[in-house]
Amino acid sequence: MTDSANRRIVLASRPVGAPVAENFRLENSNIPTPNEGEILLRSVYLSLDPYMRGRMSDAKSYADPVAIDEAMVGGTVCQVIESKHPNFDQGEWVLAFTGWQDYGLSNGEGLIKMGTNPAHPSYALGVMGMPGFTAYMGLLDIGQPKQGDTLVVAAATGAVGSMVGQIGKLKGCRVIGVAGGEEKCRYAVEQLGFDQCIDHKAEDFAEQLAAACDKGIDIYYENVGGKVFDAVMPLLNTGARIPLCGLISQYNATALPEGPDRMSMLMAQLLIKRIKMQGFIIFDDYAHRYGEFAADMSKWLAEGKIHYREHLVEGLENAPEAFIGLLEGKNFGKLVIQTNQPV
Repeated sequence: MTDSANRRIVLASRPVGAPVAENFRLENSNIPTPNEGEILLRSVYLSLDPYMRGRMSDAKSYADPVAIDEAMVGGTVCQVIESKHPNFDQGEWVLAFTGWQDYGLSNGEGLIKMGTNPAHPSYALGVMGMPGFTAYMGLLDIGQPKQGDTLVVAAATGAVGSMVGQIGKLKGCRVIGVAGGEEKCRYAVEQLGFDQCIDHKAEDFAEQLAAACDKGIDIYYENVGGKVFDAVMPLLNTGARIPLCGLISQYNATALPEGPDRMSMLMAQLLIKRIKMQGFIIFDDYAHRYGEFAADMSKWLAEGKIHYREHLVEGLENAPEAFIGLLEGKNFGKLVIQTNQPV
């Protein structure tokens, strides 16, 4: 961190396929000066999330793409460095969206106050923020879990999946996780309380999943797609629910996957088994219910019913490498960059 310049990581070029280091550029700019009614924010934590891959593309989506030579977008936890706004004081912590840079200006809209001495400020980017909220609403509102349901969770140890599985257990589900590697699968069972976790890297992954789900699948929380969904599809029960949160296996694709067209098979399954499959964008669809989530999650955390793991990386300059690793599944827990030390 420097007090004389604002470090920014900008989008240097649009990736073709998987992002590479050359798609990003670290540059210095002037620290912005707040005008009347504005606040100067200095980031301490930056959230890295899979949706950012979509923002690097100029394909039509639910949000505008990042412009070339502009700072990458992202949720941040910041401290107020200078305030010319009547509702914010110097030293306050806020949840913001200042992106991949040290400093940002705000007029106060969209900021969430966190007080002057929050206990775990980075939690606002994970368990108490967008990933936790996504897990909560997707499972409870779309998944509609019932006692005894079999819930399968892809990316089971990730920021969203780890919360989905634990909430599912609280609601009485039998929870089967899917994760990459023995260490992650062991963590899902021993620390998160999943009933089983299947390694998607195993050659007999589909057979293992079928054996674990001998009574079929009632809820599949989808954030991966690809071969995991191929293995899930024939196991879905009549009346199954599929909250569609993401498709990380496809984010770097430049063409349709090879092999037979499975669309007609999927459509037949949806019809014959009366399956509900619904995509959602968390703050667009559920912002008005954040208070409901925050009350429940705060209570569960205080009672020790929810376990949360962060993957913390030091230094804004390391964000591109960490993000590339995120899309490859190299993180273990919620990926957060510590951009600066608190003031």
